[in-house]
Amino acid sequence: MAEIAVSFVFDQLSVWLQEERKLLAGIREEAEFIHGAMGQMRAFLRVADAKEESDPQLKEWVKQVREIAYDTEDVLERYMLRFAHHDARRFRGNLKKICASLKNLKDRHQIASEIKAIRSRSEEALKRQQVFRDIYPIMNQGSSSTPAWYDGRMDEMLLEEFDVVGIEKPKEQLLTWLSSIEDGLKVISVVGMAGLGKTTLIKKVFDDISVKMRFDHHAWITVSESFTVKNLLQDMVERLLEDVKEPPLRGLEARNADEMRQFIYNFLQNKDYIIVLDDIWTTNAWEAVRYAFPRSTTHGRGCIIITTRFNNIGHAACSESNGHVYKLQPLPVEKSRELFYKKAFPGNSCPSYLEEISESILHRCEGWPLAIVVIGGLLATKNNKIEEWEMFYRSVGSELERDHLKMISKLLSLSFYDLPYNLKACFLYLGIFPKYELINRAAVIHLWIAEGFVVARQEKTMEEIAKGYMNELVNRSLIQVAGTFSDGRPRSFHIHDLVREYIISKAREQNIASVASQEEIQWPDSIRRLALYGFNNPTQQIYKGKNLSSLLFFGPGNSEWGPILYEVMRGGCRMLKVLELRGAPIDAIPDEVFKLYLLKYLGLRDTLVKSIPKSIGNLGKLETLDLKNCWVTELPVDILKLQLLRNLLLYSYVYDQCYFEGVQGFNAPYEMGRLLCLQKLCFIALADAEGGRMETVREIGKLTQLQRLGITKLRREDGKELCSSLAKLTNLRSLNIVSFEEGEFIDLEYPLSPSTFPFLRTLELQGRLERIPQWIASLNALTKLNLRWSRLQEDALEYIQGLPNLLVLNLDCGSYEGPELSFKVGTFQRLHRLSLSRLKGLRWVRVEKGSMPLLHDMALWDCKLMMEIPVGIEHLINLEHVEFTDMAEDFSERLIDEKAKGGDQWRLAHVPAVVAKASVNGEWKTWQL
Repeated sequence: MAEIAVSFVFDQLSVWLQEERKLLAGIREEAEFIHGAMGQMRAFLRVADAKEESDPQLKEWVKQVREIAYDTEDVLERYMLRFAHHDARRFRGNLKKICASLKNLKDRHQIASEIKAIRSRSEEALKRQQVFRDIYPIMNQGSSSTPAWYDGRMDEMLLEEFDVVGIEKPKEQLLTWLSSIEDGLKVISVVGMAGLGKTTLIKKVFDDISVKMRFDHHAWITVSESFTVKNLLQDMVERLLEDVKEPPLRGLEARNADEMRQFIYNFLQNKDYIIVLDDIWTTNAWEAVRYAFPRSTTHGRGCIIITTRFNNIGHAACSESNGHVYKLQPLPVEKSRELFYKKAFPGNSCPSYLEEISESILHRCEGWPLAIVVIGGLLATKNNKIEEWEMFYRSVGSELERDHLKMISKLLSLSFYDLPYNLKACFLYLGIFPKYELINRAAVIHLWIAEGFVVARQEKTMEEIAKGYMNELVNRSLIQVAGTFSDGRPRSFHIHDLVREYIISKAREQNIASVASQEEIQWPDSIRRLALYGFNNPTQQIYKGKNLSSLLFFGPGNSEWGPILYEVMRGGCRMLKVLELRGAPIDAIPDEVFKLYLLKYLGLRDTLVKSIPKSIGNLGKLETLDLKNCWVTELPVDILKLQLLRNLLLYSYVYDQCYFEGVQGFNAPYEMGRLLCLQKLCFIALADAEGGRMETVREIGKLTQLQRLGITKLRREDGKELCSSLAKLTNLRSLNIVSFEEGEFIDLEYPLSPSTFPFLRTLELQGRLERIPQWIASLNALTKLNLRWSRLQEDALEYIQGLPNLLVLNLDCGSYEGPELSFKVGTFQRLHRLSLSRLKGLRWVRVEKGSMPLLHDMALWDCKLMMEIPVGIEHLINLEHVEFTDMAEDFSERLIDEKAKGGDQWRLAHVPAVVAKASVNGEWKTWQL
């Protein structure tokens, strides 16, 4: 990781030496020496990073080199800020003023003093480097074992984890216990050490079809170590209501803990339910919720499943209900081998020459799934080279101690140091995110780029490279995919809590980042990146470091946080490149923010900020401006000064109960087309554009780097000009267009070349259509299509049924007004998910044999005129889930009767999960058929 810091400073010094000759007058010799030293050291650091864990002296040297690089960077940027004033885009800004300022003897002396001190340290570091070269001659040859780079195209494929092995018997036992519950409350505890697979096991049980059918209500709550009673109960209320598709409870946050316990108790009374409390750390957590569950009932049965690392908590929770404790054990040898082979030899068998070394490695893993998965994933990158396997085995030998936590830590270290050098900092940076929070991929990518972690490569954008980094971390099982987009692309990630603990420790050691989430804060002497969250009573003693480059606040925060954040900003954090204030309790941006001339990332998502001042134009280096779910509705024309801006996100989604209603965009300033670097622009409200709708539509056509575009308030007469602009946006991946109002036409009938959108994956049209535009049929890369308000009268499927890669089709909210939809033979050959929602005129759906052969998920919502299930649905042999929600008044009852009469011949008998939901007397009721 030191190599990243050194490379960055080396590149910056190159710019200074080439372009700022006058500025460096008097210290050019020292600057050139430092530049040369950095060049020599960065190549050596790539291999030294991997050796430092086993050599304390080398580790200390790497640390010293890293600090030299950081200090050099600080000197460069501090003087850039002092002399370049508001033009911080380039080092040579306002050269005359810089040279005039440097005539001041005091400034010259200070610069020379600091630079000479850095030169002296660099000379000493080079001497020590030669000593290590003599000790480790192999380092002179450079790195020869860097893994082959992971193909970025993996991003376009479905990321599927291997099936977890060794849980068949535990799962069978738990299902047996669940099936024996007749009435009342039963608690089941799964106890075991971190990394054994407790959560994975319970998830398999929780998702089992027999459990879904046996219990009407299901809720999964992750408790976490730093829970609060109120938040835990609030989460439980929200999950229970979400399960039955009921709207959130009004005034929930204002209720106290006793009121929420009473609500849960009344909600569950006389009902069949299963609730998982995942990862309980203290007896207080169980005591906080135990009385929320009905204990004796004659008309319902309840089951609480908890997972915990502590035996005493598991036994205490089960004692009152005469429940069961299942102590999860390490994997037996056979299952360990099966899991290891799946990870180390994906899709293949173990070569005979690796069997012996594989058994030796497995013996040292001692059946711990986390260790097996991490090592297997690491060895999968070794191309079955026995010498590399044996080298790895030798390095493991002395480091596997009896203390299992240390064992896992050592194994993670081995995996960490085997990462390519440019991934180490990216991996450790993930520790800034709060525990148990799913990590949004898009946010991580923007942050990595702003931090300078992403190394540019020809013919690839920085975002594509960063996605490759993320895929590589998934490939090595260091992070797991937690959520996907509807077309299968990863959307969010999860880090195992032990892995995260390791990351935080290593990140602090390497001075990558520090996390402050405890009541008492132990501040390091020097912090470069600081994440703040998790304070119940935040302290006023916030770090005020002159070298702080990133400050990240992860809300929600109470009212006490507002003054503290303002105080932090006044504390001299002039060097910030990243400022994340997500969920911060502020309604205005501190003035100090607009003095952060190095800032590349500004996140104000979920704040109460209402306006953006003209001084936003001072932030000439800004690349990402995230204003999602703020109160901002327009931007000043000064936003156009941000010529490096890549991501402009300013929108909020609007919901009515559980139904999506639309999106709120922002008023675009005049000449938006000047922001030539934009890749994400969401969402422009055309009707309110400062320069007029037509002019703004033309400006959009100048943004040829756009990959995601969102437009609202489109008028019918804007259609021709919009198509003309869209024809120039050949890099689009996602396009979302919303009409001015529900009855307004979207006129997109103008021809577009089949090659216009070669990469477009997602298309959402919300507005009235005469017909589906014919050019949509040529979108060969399209995987998701959403239509709303379309009011189509003719065959709605004619121009989309042949799309070769369409995976998801949503026809929503009056998108089709005809009485019948017919899916003909040979159409929609790759479709996985189909949703038909609020189609008021729809009476029949017909599916011919040979249509939608891969469909596994079908949902019909609020189609009141439909009297029966789709004709021919029995042809969809791969269906896994069918849901009928809010249909005709007696639809669910007739569905139940049809199943009873049809038996094994019922048209949905082949579908594992059939669900019907309806509102009965104002409450949602669910039937698992």
